[in-house]
Amino acid sequence: MAKSPRVSAKAIIIRNQQLLVTVKRNENSAEEFFILPGGGQEKRESLSEAIVRECLEEIGVQVRVGALWFVRDYIAKNHEFAKANPKFHQVEMMFQCFLEVGQEPNNGVHPDAGQIGVRWLPLKGLQRQPLYPKALAKALQKSERGIYLGDVN
Repeated sequence: MAKSPRVSAKAIIIRNQQLLVTVKRNENSAEEFFILPGGGQEKRESLSEAIVRECLEEIGVQVRVGALWFVRDYIAKNHEFAKANPKFHQVEMMFQCFLEVGQEPNNGVHPDAGQIGVRWLPLKGLQRQPLYPKALAKALQKSERGIYLGDVN
């Protein structure tokens, strides 16, 4: 068991009032849900390097990393998926990111387990989508950035 939380770097990519997400499906369900591209930071890797690597792996595109927008804790024992891995604790750093000119996202060379695609979700109505963390939809509606979202799912 890890002695400290897993650190994860996530990309918030917005184009034409739409948020880029990866589409996932659990093996036990036909229902789709959405998460931000990104993942775990590796040893001796900066957060920016982690986002660039993860985006290449998951969405097949080069990104430019901008400002930190949100931070969240995810302490599994406090949320709906607690039974799957109750000792899991992750801290996510969510950065504004930009696609390089002419790049169009798709499933990358090494997508996450359960990842079945990528999609652009309209910001309007985002709260009605199965987006995780759920608090992200509301946070994106505010003009404030650099917000600690808390231990949310």
